[in-house]
Amino acid sequence: MTEQGGVDAVDSGAVETAPDGHPRGHDLESRPHAELDTAGLLVRHAELAAGYGGQDDPDDPALVLAMPLVLHLPKTDPPRRSALLAAAAVATVRLCLDERVGPGGEWEQPYLDWKGARIRKLARRARGGHWSAVGEVDGVTAQIDGAQARALVPGPVGAVDPRVKRLQIGGTDLEHDDPGSPAPNLPVLWVNSSLGMTVGKAAAQVGHASMLLAGALSGEAVVRWAEDGFRCSVREADPRRWRALAEQADRGVGVAVRDAGFTEVAPGSITVIAVWPAAR
Repeated sequence: MTEQGGVDAVDSGAVETAPDGHPRGHDLESRPHAELDTAGLLVRHAELAAGYGGQDDPDDPALVLAMPLVLHLPKTDPPRRSALLAAAAVATVRLCLDERVGPGGEWEQPYLDWKGARIRKLARRARGGHWSAVGEVDGVTAQIDGAQARALVPGPVGAVDPRVKRLQIGGTDLEHDDPGSPAPNLPVLWVNSSLGMTVGKAAAQVGHASMLLAGALSGEAVVRWAEDGFRCSVREADPRRWRALAEQADRGVGVAVRDAGFTEVAPGSITVIAVWPAAR
């Protein structure tokens, strides 16, 4: 199945059912404490699973809709790249299934407008007081192994909150790291290392992957994932592993994100393949 979303066209294959029981792992430090509203979650999941509008961009570039992703990149003791990308992925899927984007929620209309157009995401970096200020802007923050990222409610790029608009889009990158094998019972978002994406570009791509994976799952599986805080691992795939993942995605297992090529990569490049634990 091919869907149009954001800067990406997304090849979304069928995802195998999750194993019984809740995933367990070490990736997420902050977990939701409120009791899960399963019925409401399933309503929001049905909307996410319905797909994306893929409408053409408006003539006025300022009216293009995007979800801002803010990455916390302190000057001293910066986070590991893999942890920061995982935080971006978790924050994104949490926002897309947050009760405030559901029927009657305060974020419902901007979310639906964005989802009905293209699922663009624009990553920025923040530190110090600027990071603290971003926490006051509507959105959802995730923290993984000390790394923090915040997904903000989508809106027109020309009407971005001043606390976000002042943040740099490019700039500081992070070295690639090797965090070891992912936890066996967590979904893994495999990044195509051959593309050489910056951390901001990769953050947007894993954000696409997490929300698309959630939409491709059964309701039962997404409830289990939500109960565990939407934990996931992000790892880089070398060419050999990437070929195997691509073959797996061609068989309908996993979710592949295909980029439209507006920035950094060639049009049609597959940037991330998300794999549910039962399929690994």
